[in-house]
Amino acid sequence: MHAAISQVVEWAVGLHRTYGADHLHFITGSCYRRLPLLGSARDRDRFFSILEQTRQHYRFVVVGYVVMPEHIHLLLTEPEMGNPSTVMQVLKQRTARALLPKTQRKDPRQRNLFGDEPRRRAFWQARFYDFNVWTTKKRVEKLRYMHRNPVKRGLVESPQQWRWSSYRFYLLEEAGPVRVNEGWTEIPFRHRAA
Repeated sequence: MHAAISQVVEWAVGLHRTYGADHLHFITGSCYRRLPLLGSARDRDRFFSILEQTRQHYRFVVVGYVVMPEHIHLLLTEPEMGNPSTVMQVLKQRTARALLPKTQRKDPRQRNLFGDEPRRRAFWQARFYDFNVWTTKKRVEKLRYMHRNPVKRGLVESPQQWRWSSYRFYLLEEAGPVRVNEGWTEIPFRHRAA
C-alpha cells in the first residue's frame, strides 16, 4: 500500500477505514438490533433495486453479495464518486426510507389520548464493518463465506437456492437484479490480484 495514494478515514476511536489503495471492500451491515427487517422476499428485492441504483450512480463494481434477513454482505470496489462510506450512507438511508413503515402526520390540535407517540425505529445499526481485500485468496474466501451463509443459517440446503446472493451469477452466469463484475475492466486496478 502506498501512503501517497491511501486515505484513512476515522469515524470514531478505534475505527479506521482505508480508502484509495485500489482494494476491494468486504462490507457487513446489520439491521437495527439484528432484527429480521429484510425478512421478506419483497423487502430483499427492494433492497436490490436500491443497491443497483446506488451502484450505477456512484459507479462501483459489485464483486459479490448476499442479503440475509437481518444483515448484508457486499464485496465491492471503491466507487468513482465518493468512497465506500458514502455508498453505505446512501444505501442505508434509501433502504430505511423505502422499507420502514410510514408515520402519518397528525393534526397538532389533536391530543394524544394514549401517551407518547410511537417513535420511528431505526432500520440499520449505526456502523458497518469494512474489511479491505487485496489478494485473490482473500477475495475467494469472502465470496465463499457470503454464498455459504444462507446454508449455514439453515435457510436453504444449497447456495443456489438462495436467490438473494451472487452465487447464481458465478455458478450459472445468471444475471441478477444487481450487476456483478460489470465495469470490472473499466476500473483501474494497480494490483489485478484484488
